[in-house]
Amino acid sequence: MLSFRLVSPSVSALIPPRRPRAILALEDGVSFRGFSFGKRGETEGEVVFNTGLCGYQEILTDPSYAGQIVTMTYPHIGNYGVNREDVESARPQVSGFVVRELSAVVSSWRAVGDLNGYLDEASVVGISDIDTRALTRHLRIHGAKRGVISALEEDPDTLVDRARASRSMIGLDLAREVTCAKLYRFEATTAPEANGGPVRSRPFHVVAYDFGMKRNILRMLAAAGCDVTVVPATTT
Repeated sequence: MLSFRLVSPSVSALIPPRRPRAILALEDGVSFRGFSFGKRGETEGEVVFNTGLCGYQEILTDPSYAGQIVTMTYPHIGNYGVNREDVESARPQVSGFVVRELSAVVSSWRAVGDLNGYLDEASVVGISDIDTRALTRHLRIHGAKRGVISALEEDPDTLVDRARASRSMIGLDLAREVTCAKLYRFEATTAPEANGGPVRSRPFHVVAYDFGMKRNILRMLAAAGCDVTVVPATTT
């Protein structure tokens, strides 16, 4: 079984950690040791990666990541905190979150909180201070893997077994898990303008089926002058 331990220093590694230790274990026997953030607990999901330099709040709330543990390849995450605008759904959708370094500082005029507290409140388990480059290369070569993040179990072999026993993404009807509960009319929170001009009337009524739709799609429809009604994926 392969096991990785980060040895190069980082800002967060130089600060005495007050967070509990955690392990990320993959179904193929590879494991990574780091520190827990967000909710202290255990979670499972398909481990994937995202190469975005920013936009972690949009990624966390993107319904297309439901059931997945997302790894950020950019090394420093959380520096601008979280806000009320940069969301693609009502809540975080990921099963877990993996970062190289969790920022100890939040600096943004829009911030209403920090990433650690945001994930804790949403019951999302995260792990930091692992070699995300090694993890990303492993996933790139071998493909997405089922995995488990745990701050409760210290034995990697046990977690590997749990990863192997976790549910597969194949055949899952995740649309039922992320769709809206009932019909609603989308109310744009931005200025009522379409393509730079004022909207005197909205000539198009668009019915949008929510199969895990991002809110930015609805914003763009509204900005184009559409009156948007969103319906659940199961609507017939």
